[in-house]
Amino acid sequence: MEHGFQAILAAIASFIVVTVIFAVIILICQYRKAVQIRRNNQIRTRPLRNTNHYPTSSNSFLAVDASWSWDPNLKISMEELSRATDNFSPLRIVGDGSFGMVYKAQLSTGVFVAVKKLSPDAFQGFREFAAEMETLSKLFHRNIVKILGYWASGPERLLVYEYIEKGNLDQWLHEPSSPTQPNDDVLSTDIIRSPLSWETRVNIIRGVAHGLCYLHGLQKPIIHRDIKASNVLLDSEFQAHIADFGLARRMDKSHSHVSTQVAGTIGYMPPEYRDGSNVANQKVDVYSFGVLMIETVSGHRPNLAVKLEGNDIGLVNWARKMKERNTEMEMLDVNIPREGLKEESVREYVHIACMCTGELQKDRPEMPEVVKLLDSMPL
Repeated sequence: MEHGFQAILAAIASFIVVTVIFAVIILICQYRKAVQIRRNNQIRTRPLRNTNHYPTSSNSFLAVDASWSWDPNLKISMEELSRATDNFSPLRIVGDGSFGMVYKAQLSTGVFVAVKKLSPDAFQGFREFAAEMETLSKLFHRNIVKILGYWASGPERLLVYEYIEKGNLDQWLHEPSSPTQPNDDVLSTDIIRSPLSWETRVNIIRGVAHGLCYLHGLQKPIIHRDIKASNVLLDSEFQAHIADFGLARRMDKSHSHVSTQVAGTIGYMPPEYRDGSNVANQKVDVYSFGVLMIETVSGHRPNLAVKLEGNDIGLVNWARKMKERNTEMEMLDVNIPREGLKEESVREYVHIACMCTGELQKDRPEMPEVVKLLDSMPL
């Protein structure tokens, strides 16, 4: 009996000790949580400063309080950008890019810029956002849109780009005209989008090819991952400018990027994504570029089926079959003027597009080869 009584006392003592330990742990956790809440409240109440401030955690939104501009004379602040966009008026919207709306804005200096207001979930952390934007701001090429600066506070993210006058290629291919905005002198451009000529379309495609060749040829190559007509902006001379780097990634020494999710736009994404691959490299951009070539020559949207002998068929397969039948001229957008058009030029163009949209990555050319082929193509 005595041994049994001692065993009971030992069990009770052990239980009390374990309970005390757990109580101490809980109190410590609650104390740390309270301290963190006080710190966060202090961060929230700090006034906005126009200086870079990086949070201690890359996933924290609360500590972000920063703005940056490539040009020190360019004012990048919420007050300035809000005024310049009429408090982000819907009348100022000129595009809907990946992760946010794009607004036309006129700064107090008189300079026109494009302001993208990103969705709160566009970037997980400020460190990644700032590093990506400052990297892209150092890209200088006539076929790449210039990033002029950014503004960030909490989950809010604003990007400032150079303003490109004639909108995007998607509008010119699929929206023949643009009505004038009433009672808005800033937005009234009176653009009537007449059909693009064959020469203009080829020159636009050449510009996109040169821009991609530049990105892929950097010491640390950049893959855009969302090449499509709405991400190709056109200036007053119809020169192409690749825009919207929200999905762009630098590649490591293996020349590939592994993502936890598929990136891109339906219709432009390569077949390896359909098969479940999450590895992206330059050949992903090459495929999307090939789809863009077919869209530009035909006027058909990549996400919609094309009729061939009464059957619905995907755009890429349709182009391949038309090439096999030597009926490339029948692919042409009905709005393209035929006068002076060389059949040889169209055949070579479609041939390059089909090369770029090869089913297997190894069958697709790299962008330097594509540039060489396009630049030597007769017009």
